[in-house]
Amino acid sequence: MELEFARDAAIQETDRVREVLDEGAAGSDPTARSGIGPVNSHTEWDPLEEVIVGRLDHATIPSNHLTVTYNLPPSVMGLYRLAAGWRYPGWMRKLAQTELDGFIALLEAEGVTVRRPDVVDFSRKYRTPGWSSRGFTTACPRDAYLVFGDEIIESPMCWRSRYFEQDAYRSLFKSYFKAGARWTSAPRPQLSDDLYRYDFKLPGRGDPMQYTISEFEPVFDAADFVKAGRDVFVTRSNVTNLFGIEWLRRHLGPGYTIHEVPSLCRQPMHIDSTFMPLAPGKVLVNPDYCDVERLPAVLKRWDVLVAPRPDPVSGIMAKISMCSPWTSINVLMLDEKRVVVDASQPTLIRALKDWGFDPMPIPFLAYGPFGGAFHCATLDIRRRGSLRSYA
Repeated sequence: MELEFARDAAIQETDRVREVLDEGAAGSDPTARSGIGPVNSHTEWDPLEEVIVGRLDHATIPSNHLTVTYNLPPSVMGLYRLAAGWRYPGWMRKLAQTELDGFIALLEAEGVTVRRPDVVDFSRKYRTPGWSSRGFTTACPRDAYLVFGDEIIESPMCWRSRYFEQDAYRSLFKSYFKAGARWTSAPRPQLSDDLYRYDFKLPGRGDPMQYTISEFEPVFDAADFVKAGRDVFVTRSNVTNLFGIEWLRRHLGPGYTIHEVPSLCRQPMHIDSTFMPLAPGKVLVNPDYCDVERLPAVLKRWDVLVAPRPDPVSGIMAKISMCSPWTSINVLMLDEKRVVVDASQPTLIRALKDWGFDPMPIPFLAYGPFGGAFHCATLDIRRRGSLRSYA
């Protein structure tokens, strides 16, 4: 009798949970236009319907650590080390916010639904049994999450200052889950000293490649991966190790193939300033960081579009950017033709037109000190398309 009672109670509880999830799905369904699920993304170029755009509220300069210092341009390493843990000055946030507002307005004018993470105070210090840190920002949701089809995957990022960053997205992802999406987290990293190579020295040109992280545990930033249907491209970097790449390969299974794109950069971090698929059979590459002769064989029938060198830019925000000038190619595709690109790059804009694209230039240089450009500042949640091969 007691076993039957326990079984009936468990069935009732399961039914109650399903009812709650069904109610949540019915009340938050944003997919009426396309008829697809709440989360659906297979490429970098299918028509964009919904996106998460980052925030600058309470942005804090990341705590001093070798994984931060050695991923910055050498000219600003000292500045960011000195200011580590301080909130970004108000005037910097104001300039970047003006450009971010313009970007959001453009997306919404093009019919894209924009979602935002919750506001979090990143200046508050936190502690684990092995280390302590302050936070960073939610300016770049691309770094923290991968979306494959209807699945959201949380990345095990190696910056200690980003350990709790993903909490800002929990309310959004709960609503997506209730509406039918899958939600997965990679193994939570310890980020103990065993992960880091404290004897790291920045390799010079011609020196053997070195990385700031070891293979102690799987770590990766989602922004080191880009998607072209069943083919996924990755760069091993100072934030993504081979252990992390292998974890994702096994998690995705035989339906996907992950190809490594070797980086020539001495400070590799994030593939989207090196290699950007723009449309079926078309990829934009940075010739300084990418050896066109060593691209994965799957691209042999693709048009490899070699990006022009970045146009020189001026102004204080450009001088103190956390990013390489090659964030010029950190563009966002709204579909196979429309591409959001920084207005400071007329040479790239002309090249994109010549290649058959429809550039949509807007200013975005002030976002650089917060970690990126258009691709970094967004996370595709829903694109209208299905899983297929483009090889």
